[in-house]
Amino acid sequence: MTSARFITRNSGVAIWRQIADQIRGDITAGRMASGARMPPEIELAARFSVNRHTIRSAIAALTKEGVLRAEQGRGTFVANSRKLIYRIGERTRFSQILATQVRETKGVLLSYRTEAATPEIAAALGMPAGDVIRIDTLHTADGNPVTCSTAWFDAARVPNAAEDYRSSGSITFALKAAGIDDYLRKSTIIAARHADADDLRHLQLSPGAIVLVATAINVDMDGRPVEYAKTRFAADRMEIAIDNKAL
Repeated sequence: MTSARFITRNSGVAIWRQIADQIRGDITAGRMASGARMPPEIELAARFSVNRHTIRSAIAALTKEGVLRAEQGRGTFVANSRKLIYRIGERTRFSQILATQVRETKGVLLSYRTEAATPEIAAALGMPAGDVIRIDTLHTADGNPVTCSTAWFDAARVPNAAEDYRSSGSITFALKAAGIDDYLRKSTIIAARHADADDLRHLQLSPGAIVLVATAINVDMDGRPVEYAKTRFAADRMEIAIDNKAL
């Protein structure tokens, strides 16, 4: 593990969060391998010029987020230094993308409702003012939460989106049930922000954690929009890659 970098006090970002981010950065950069044992609290406290309570807060956050793991009587270890890679291309399907990286993926319906389309959603779906079906979902990889998503569908075209997703855990299945046999990714915009309260809860993150947000439009084979979605990725667990073949 490298020596501590600069800690900014009174910056609005908690010191324990700054320390946690630096430790995560060392792990991501390969300076700490999977299975490596973390230095003792007293050593880390001296390295970062903070008290042991601050170190415990940083370690606890990284343990909750799955970056570290605690073993009773042995210490704290790097749980996983490898991020999953989510490749965005012409056909972007969650389970297929991660099939070679994890043993199991699962999609869970968190909530759903029918609501009036906002101008943003109506424009994205290419529909006049009207109702849309909104579904909020969670995806896990080998039991670990990795993405949360909010998706909207034209209620007139995909009226049973929530029920079909609940039974299958698959957007592809839900669209097929509505007579949409295939679809393509039209556009994706990627941004980063701090996780909000829902992201923290569902993705099991600590306050101050960063999520990557992919705002996407999927279209049928005639180019007509079928889904508008905003997916949040736990930034410490996943990387987003763009498939150049689709450009």
